[in-house]
Amino acid sequence: MLNTSRRLTLQALIACAAFGFATQTLAEQVFKITAIPDESPTELARKAAPLVKYLEQRLGIKVEFTPVSDYAAAVETLVNKQVDMAWFGGFTFVQAHVRSGGKAEPLVQRAEDEKFKSIFITSNADIHSLADLKGKTLSFGAASSTSGHLMPRSFMLEAKVDPDKDLKRVAFSGAHDATIAAVAAGKVDAGALNISVWEKFVADKKVDSAKVRVFYTTPAYFDYNWTVHADMPQALKDKVTRAFLDLNNSTPEGKQLLELQRASRFIPTQAANYRGIETAARSAGLLK
Repeated sequence: MLNTSRRLTLQALIACAAFGFATQTLAEQVFKITAIPDESPTELARKAAPLVKYLEQRLGIKVEFTPVSDYAAAVETLVNKQVDMAWFGGFTFVQAHVRSGGKAEPLVQRAEDEKFKSIFITSNADIHSLADLKGKTLSFGAASSTSGHLMPRSFMLEAKVDPDKDLKRVAFSGAHDATIAAVAAGKVDAGALNISVWEKFVADKKVDSAKVRVFYTTPAYFDYNWTVHADMPQALKDKVTRAFLDLNNSTPEGKQLLELQRASRFIPTQAANYRGIETAARSAGLLK
């Protein structure tokens, strides 16, 4: 009887210890997210903070935003599972998809990303079309930016304007807001960037649209998304997806998050949506 009692007590202790370990493991689990640095570090941090708080509530685990130094680092951290989720542009998603052997899986995108556009801006009175860029200076954003380089370059080539041969000089600012600043300061004749960043700058009166103007808007294409590694448990993928799909303007929190993400709402997406981006990248010689 004593042995039985001791055995039951021991089993109970083991069960408690196991439960405690499981609880501790869950409590210590951290869901790490990152984003391509297409804007200034302060702006990225401002946008990330409320999202981190929201995801913690929805996922029931600690969430951390991990900034990276450049676009390539965002790709590598997701591919190597150093983060759980990344905010990619269409081209960085394609890079991650190729680098991971198809293991990068996009979950959601903004409704706006189904028909995203780039713009070309200038303060030069002589520039009114892509053809007018010949002999001029131009700034793209980051080399791996979809809306700040790849797609603008692709549409320039379609218009028979080769940035590497027909322009006086091509620069890379590193970010959309930096491109606006370069054009506004007269450092380059023109710049190519993300249309939503431009619209935000105009709305916030951070740029004088009487001096810096849009002279070309590209056709639409698929762009940004939130991507995870395909090895993530399906249950967690589903929770993350649902958290984004549930965002709406009917609550103060939802309204704030959508405004910060420059989204009307989030919708599901899939890798097949970005085949056009991959084709454009290979045609432009930017993806081997």
